[in-house]
Formats: sequence, structure tokens, C-alpha cells
Amino acid sequence: MIETRGLIGAIEATDVMLKTANVSLVKSEKIGGALVSVYIEGDVGAVKTSVDAGIEGANKVGDVVAHHIIPHPDEEIERFLKGRESYKKSPTNKKHQSKSKSKSKTSSTVKKRKVMKKDE
Repeated sequence: MIETRGLIGAIEATDVMLKTANVSLVKSEKIGGALVSVYIEGDVGAVKTSVDAGIEGANKVGDVVAHHIIPHPDEEIERFLKGRESYKKSPTNKKHQSKSKSKSKTSSTVKKRKVMKKDE
């Protein structure tokens, strides 16, 4: 994973990573506040080489905010990284589903309370 400030740095990092070693692009994600994350996968050595090259390339045209390599990620992490929908639908992840549902109810309740206070 590489996170950059700005899209151009993310594009450069992705281009360099894919050309450096035998890795695949999992996804890129615009986080907000000009942050963009890029996720790749492949053999641990290839990913390490690619991320190092991607950092160097991105720093030439932008700013790398963070980077991280997870060797042999857990199956749940892989589903999470590839897309939140597949993570939510995972049959082995029922306890996480109920927590996220109750959490969203709580946060919407808190938001309503704040709005009511502002109107008073």
C-alpha cells in the first residue's frame, strides 16, 4: 500500500510499481483531503521491490504520506482491501456486521442530537 497526497503522485507510484516487478493492482482509492491510496498484490519480494520503487517515483512528483506491506495477509484483510461490499457479505464475518450496523445507528443518533442542539 502507498498513500500519496495528490493524484499525480499516486498515478506515478502505480505506474512504477507495475513496471518494476510482477505485481497486480488491487485498487486505488481517493480518501479525501487530497489523499489517494494504491493497493497492489503479489509475491512478498516483488511487492517490496515495487513499493520501494513506487515511493521513489511518487516522491519525484508529489508526496508519499505513508506506505505499508502486509506479508501474507489474513483472508479477511484481503476481502476488506479488495472491496468493502465483499467484506460485509462475508459469511465468516457476522460479528463484524452486527457491530458495524449498531455503530452506524449510534453515529446517526449522535448527529441528530447535534443538529437538534444547533436549532434550539
